[in-house]
Amino acid sequence: MLVRLRRAGVCGTDLHIFEGTQPYFEYPRIIGHELAGEIAEVGAGGLFRPGQQVAIIPYLSCGACVACRRGKTNCCQRLSVLGVHRDGGMADYVSVPEANVIAAGDVGLDQAAMVEFLAIGAHAVGRGAVERGDRVLVVGAGPIGIACMIFAKLRGAAVTALDMREDRLAFCAREIAVDHCVQAGAEVKSELSRVSDGEFFDCVFDATGSAKAMNAGFDFVAHGGAYVLVSIVRETISFSDPEFHKRETSLLSSRNATRRDFENVLEALRAGSIPTAALNSHRAPLSQAPELFPVWIRPETGVIKAIIEI
Repeated sequence: MLVRLRRAGVCGTDLHIFEGTQPYFEYPRIIGHELAGEIAEVGAGGLFRPGQQVAIIPYLSCGACVACRRGKTNCCQRLSVLGVHRDGGMADYVSVPEANVIAAGDVGLDQAAMVEFLAIGAHAVGRGAVERGDRVLVVGAGPIGIACMIFAKLRGAAVTALDMREDRLAFCAREIAVDHCVQAGAEVKSELSRVSDGEFFDCVFDATGSAKAMNAGFDFVAHGGAYVLVSIVRETISFSDPEFHKRETSLLSSRNATRRDFENVLEALRAGSIPTAALNSHRAPLSQAPELFPVWIRPETGVIKAIIEI
């Protein structure tokens, strides 16, 4: 079907693509994978109608590989992501399979454009099997880390945010109501021990994109706990095998999201459980994006989630 794009969220990946530092990328490419719009044209017998507002699932899976056959379309062997592997949605129109479109008219275009990054957090929390009463640590308070915090809180976990930036931690305390905020530094392990009563965390999520931080995170997992790597780096990740076995640590990766994760996010949006007004810190029309991307990428700009109006 043909979708008339109306909103595109700006991801950290988009900004890194713009500055030329995204490692898994080929140029030229139209970016944009956090997408919402209106149905423009549909094929015969489709489930949607022209004018209907939708969110787009940007992960195009093959439907035939071992992962797809098990319902894990998020890690398809031949996965192609809009705005990364093929042209994306910072444009007027995009053509996508019906299976990659989800109705979102009851939440509005701005919120629909945030579903994708929130779904990544929801998927990660599902991978970690977070339960009510768990102690959860999220390392990295960017949009993906914040999404992990939101859905861990919705599951009833006690959430600690760890980041280098005071402004991001203040946002997490104010808007996400995390239980503890810890600023990265020399005494971080002792502080994390203090806020977890010396037991550390049932589930640790890394959303930093830093190999150093990912290696350090193993020390923050409680005995019998899980470590979920949401971010990805090119470097080798290593850990102490005796500590890993002593704690019987579960080590998990989390990639993208499934349709069910998108549906869960939409349910949470309808329930008013996600502070989308606070998350949407910046916005601009598409025509201003080239001049604003170099500004938004600077930490002092304070961007949480920017939305492009198309």
